[in-house]
Amino acid sequence: MTLPIQNYALLTDEECDVRIMEAKATLGKRCVILGHHYQRDEVFKHADFSGDSLMLSRNAAQADAEYIVFCGVHFMAEVADILSRPEQIAILPDMAAGCSMADMANLLKVQRCWDELAAVINVESQVTPVTYINSAADLKAFCGRHSGTVCTSSNAQKILEWSFAQREKVLFFPDQHLGRNTGYRMGIPLEQMVTWDFDKPQGGLTAEQIQQAKIILWKGFCSVHQVFQPIHIDNFLLRYPDAKVISHPEASFEVCQKSEYIGSTEYILKTVRNAEPNTRWLVATELNLVNRLHEECKAEGKNVHFMSPTLCMCSTMFRTDPQHLLWVLENLVQGEVVNPIQVPENVARFAKQALDNMLSIV
Repeated sequence: MTLPIQNYALLTDEECDVRIMEAKATLGKRCVILGHHYQRDEVFKHADFSGDSLMLSRNAAQADAEYIVFCGVHFMAEVADILSRPEQIAILPDMAAGCSMADMANLLKVQRCWDELAAVINVESQVTPVTYINSAADLKAFCGRHSGTVCTSSNAQKILEWSFAQREKVLFFPDQHLGRNTGYRMGIPLEQMVTWDFDKPQGGLTAEQIQQAKIILWKGFCSVHQVFQPIHIDNFLLRYPDAKVISHPEASFEVCQKSEYIGSTEYILKTVRNAEPNTRWLVATELNLVNRLHEECKAEGKNVHFMSPTLCMCSTMFRTDPQHLLWVLENLVQGEVVNPIQVPENVARFAKQALDNMLSIV
């Protein structure tokens, strides 16, 4: 019989800790817990693997585990389901853990965009669709059906280079900033990267703008990375002129232009960890990651600062708490699976094709 989530709502984090460890010990190798970098510490500490979403899914697929408990958000658990073996089951502790950026692009809007572009240019021969991994499975499947692919913040440049080798233009969604920052670093002028406003007819663009564009950027963004502003960098450097600035490419173009280093969460971690002792860093990415990095590096005299004076964490990621994790694990101990994530076969097949295209490139 399924244990109801209501039984766990009033448990303290400390009570959950003890019982989570007991459940993990009982399940043993049958279960693997994945913890995304942005996850809260109370949950992150229980992860068997930590990292970014793609790395975690690939680790889980190679594990012996029957159950993959993904402490992240919905699209991450979908990727884990797509890339895992048929006998493995992906589980999301809290179904409310979504991604506001991913929600800014859905299949209906992307298909409408594709159809409206087709009225101006030959999309099948001129446009490679590329979706950021932070997107729903059906959008990855859309890219698979149209000979497109998926990218991450680590491999976006390689993916764009491949995409331009296939066709002359790229439709990039859902994050405009990753697309713009990557394209600009490849030497593509800003005027050849136009923004498709999905709330306007023909994306708010003229036929001439579409015809001249190299990259058509979806008007999506990560709310966490939009809190960072150029003034934050300017003010910090007035106090600490020798500080180094490092930003995730989901931050705005203006912030990235003022940053000495730009890269994925893994890049940020590696760069700061490998830096000289007694250096100071201003970091534009999610708060939980920055705080953990600060604690890890302070013994070397490194000071790691969160860029925004306003504290902001990924609120949807934060929904996965110790209570939900314990609920999932104790149900597994009882032989019950709650919150399984299963992508329909017809979607998973084409989504995997897009993911395989990416993995063959990188």
